[in-house]
Amino acid sequence: MRKPSVTIVLTTEERQTLEETTHMRTAPYQAVQRAHIILLAAEGMANKAIAEETKLSRAMVVQWRKRFALSRLEGLKDVPRRGPTPRYGEATERRILAQLDTSPPVGYTSWTGKLLAQALGDVSSYQVWRVLRRHGIHLQRRRSWCVSTDPEFAQKAADIVALYLDPPENALVLSVDEKPAIQALERAQGWLKLPNGESLRGFTHEYKRHGTTTLFAALEVATGLVHTGHYGRRRRREFLDFMNRLVARYSGEELHVILDNLNIHKPKHDRWLSSHPNVYFHYTPTHASWLNQVECWFSILWRQSLCDLSANSVRDVCCAIDTFTQSRNKNAVPFEWTKQVVHPGNLKHSYSQLCK
Repeated sequence: MRKPSVTIVLTTEERQTLEETTHMRTAPYQAVQRAHIILLAAEGMANKAIAEETKLSRAMVVQWRKRFALSRLEGLKDVPRRGPTPRYGEATERRILAQLDTSPPVGYTSWTGKLLAQALGDVSSYQVWRVLRRHGIHLQRRRSWCVSTDPEFAQKAADIVALYLDPPENALVLSVDEKPAIQALERAQGWLKLPNGESLRGFTHEYKRHGTTTLFAALEVATGLVHTGHYGRRRRREFLDFMNRLVARYSGEELHVILDNLNIHKPKHDRWLSSHPNVYFHYTPTHASWLNQVECWFSILWRQSLCDLSANSVRDVCCAIDTFTQSRNKNAVPFEWTKQVVHPGNLKHSYSQLCK
């Protein structure tokens, strides 16, 4: 003789919760089934009738009816399964991270996932990489930096930024620098059709050298216009020749020229500056050439003109640079200074506040 079914009496809150679950479109199917079983049981239906209504076995209906009677709504949730015992724990993770603080094996300069696993002995390389990914550690990634040690960094940086943000009235600000040893490389390049129908753009690894040239460039900070000069070498005489051309171009105007600390830019006794009282040189701090905006233009020139250039002579390189400059000058726009804090990285906090 079967035992009598467990009587189910629902509270108002329980009935409301179960009814909401049965009408919820996003609820899991198992949760809807269990809620339906309990609602039918609360109406006094027998287990066999509930099984026929829900198309489940009678044993399943009895199970969820008992679990609800014992634990109410909590009893309708799935019991967490134990699963396999974890092989690696927090102690293993700490060992992996601690191993990174030690020197790699003899003959190696950096750790790899395989070397870490071998050094630990009982940890797989897959687990090593899981831990490294979790902590955002990239063993082969390298970053470079250049920290300025100039004791007058704050004053020089503030002077340069002031020229960008608030230039002197009736004066022109120029960013001047040079790009030496631009090679004229002749190499085959173009599009390569692959057997699968795809096309690749590139060039061969073989090339022929046709000499080098040095590019001098001056960027008008206010307009974005660029003026260039081509020379065979980078010396004081080439620099002064380029400056004479700029002075002639802007005859009678007051010029503020931003330069780096290259020796050709700043001799001990500068007679040229003495003979040009309308020209003022402003030097970037040591190891801070990124403050010179013409460096941005050099980067654009390399990516958009020189990187994929095949040249048969130095003259071809010079023509390519001049053509690019003329084309870009037609739609020139100034670079906008947006950096909020300018500091070398290890100066006092007060230094970093000067350019905020």
